Amino acid sequence: MTHSVESGPAPDHFVLPSTREESESFRPLVLDPARPDDAAALTELRDSGRLREIHDRIEDQVEELLHCLAPHDPFAAGSPADAVADVLGDRPAAYGRWIWYPWSGRLVHLLPEAEFRLVRTDRNRDKITREQQQDLLRRRVGVIGLSVGSSAALTCAMEGVGGAFRLADFDRLGLSNLNRLRAGVHELGLALCARRMYELDPYLDIEIHRGGVTEETVEDFIGDGDHTLDLLVEECDTPWVKVAAREHARRRRVPVLMDTNDRGLLDIERFDLEPDRPLFHGRTGATTADDVRDLDRDEAIRFLLTVVDERRLSPAMSDALTRVGRTLSSWPQLASGVMLGAALVTDTARRVLLGEPLPSGRHSIDLDTLVPAAHSLPAPHGPAR
Repeated sequence: MTHSVESGPAPDHFVLPSTREESESFRPLVLDPARPDDAAALTELRDSGRLREIHDRIEDQVEELLHCLAPHDPFAAGSPADAVADVLGDRPAAYGRWIWYPWSGRLVHLLPEAEFRLVRTDRNRDKITREQQQDLLRRRVGVIGLSVGSSAALTCAMEGVGGAFRLADFDRLGLSNLNRLRAGVHELGLALCARRMYELDPYLDIEIHRGGVTEETVEDFIGDGDHTLDLLVEECDTPWVKVAAREHARRRRVPVLMDTNDRGLLDIERFDLEPDRPLFHGRTGATTADDVRDLDRDEAIRFLLTVVDERRLSPAMSDALTRVGRTLSSWPQLASGVMLGAALVTDTARRVLLGEPLPSGRHSIDLDTLVPAAHSLPAPHGPAR
C-alpha cells in the first residue's frame, strides 16, 4: 500500500537528519525561539556545521509589516529604526520564527505566521481582500499529476489560493521536464513541488502521495469529513486515475479543474453544485474507472482524445498523439502553455473557492487566435543589416 507523507506536527525533540534524509526531505522545520526545545534545536543546528547559510532580514520584514498595517503613517511619525526596534524588543533573534530547510542547508528568520501571511499577500489587495485571503488559506487543494500540475500548485501557493495542499505523482524531475518546469540541473531526480511551495510559505500544510493515486489511496486522497478536499486539480495522463478521481470527487461533492495544456483548454466540473453531473461533461458516457483499468496504449490515447475532444486540439497536438511511443517519447508541452494553464487554474480555483457563480463548462484561451499572426508583414524600414 502507498502511504501519504504529511507535514504533521513537529517532532517531540530535535534530531539531525542523516545526509540521505536531508536530500530526500521536502518539509522545513519551523522553530519558535521562545520555546525552550526549539531554542535548543537552534543552538544544535548552529553548532552542527550543517548550515550553509543563515539568512536574517527580520528588520526589513518588520518594516514592511508596519507599512502594511498603517500605510498612511507606518512609523507613527517616528523614525523607521525606532519603530522596528519597538516591535523586535531587545532580543531580535527571539522574535518570529526560524525556518530550517534541510535540502539547502539554509536557516531563515521570518515573521510569525499571521504577520508573515499578511505581508506576503498584502499586494494582492484588493483584487483579493484580506477577508477573502483568510478564507482561501483555510481551503485544501488537491493536485494530481505534478508535471503540468506542479506549476498550478506553485501558482496557487504564490497567490494564497489554499493553505493546505495534497499532492500526488509517481514522477521525479527528469532532464526532459526542464523544458517547462522551473528547476535546475542540480535537482534532477528529486521531488520538487512541495519544496518550492514551502520556500514560498513555510507555514503551508502539505501532504505528498509519493506513489500517485491508486486504488488503495484514491479515497484517502479525496478525503472525508474535515479532511475532504475543497477543490481538485487533475493533470495526469492515466485514464484510470482521471476517471476514478472524478468518481470519488463527485461522491464527495468536490469541484474538479483540468488544464489540457493545448490551446489554453480549461475544464470546470462543479460536482459541488451538480452531484449527478456526468464525468467529462458527458463526453465519455457511462464509462467507469473499471472500464478503463486495462487499456493498452492505443486505447488509452483514443480515450484521452475523447475526453479532450480531438476536434478542439491544435494540429500539432493531434498529430503528436498518434506518434507517441513511435517517433515521439511523449506529447509535446511548452513552458508558455504550462504557465498559461497555471494561471487559468489558479484564477478559476480562487473564484470557485470564494463562491463566485462560475458554472461547469469547457473554455479555451487560444493565444494563436487571440494574438493571430498576419498573413504578411510590411518590409522593414532602414538599411539592411
